[in-house]
Amino acid sequence: MSKKIFVERRPEGDYAVRRPNSQRASDVLPTQREAIERAKQLNNGSPPLVERVRHTEKGGPDKWRKP
Repeated sequence: MSKKIFVERRPEGDYAVRRPNSQRASDVLPTQREAIERAKQLNNGSPPLVERVRHTEKGGPDKWRKP
């Protein structure tokens, strides 16, 4: 079973691929799409949890979703 992996938006505007409780990102990419693809590669094809970057009816930026 694969461990969880996250895609988070950074203050610089790019996206970090991280594992839980990590101090450093596994990778930093310019777009969310590229970060999701990289996270899938690092997690053996399992989908990552992706940070919401905008407000929607179902949640705000503090919520996580699967792509």
